[in-house]
Amino acid sequence: MSESLHFIGLATGLVTFLIIGAFHPLVIKCHYHWGTRCWWWFLVLGLISCAASLLVPDTFWSTVLGVLAFSSFWTIGEVFQQEKRVARGWFPANPKRMHKHEQ
Repeated sequence: MSESLHFIGLATGLVTFLIIGAFHPLVIKCHYHWGTRCWWWFLVLGLISCAASLLVPDTFWSTVLGVLAFSSFWTIGEVFQQEKRVARGWFPANPKRMHKHEQ
């Protein structure tokens, strides 16, 4: 057993926590301003992050990019869920934009 401590797991956990924490308000803001039309931004970010994760030689950064990729993919679903939350009145609707539930 090695005598040194390995902080890579903790660092990965912290970065994962920060990425997920950043995406939560990002979903709310993006949906407020652009509605569900912004979903493809997260698809592009996810695809770029996936490709970069495969190409980066460092294990830590490859892992971080993988977390970013799949958080982006998960966010696509959250953008559409946010549409339902707004329709239920759980989040404010943008008064400058026509909403599906108002048509």
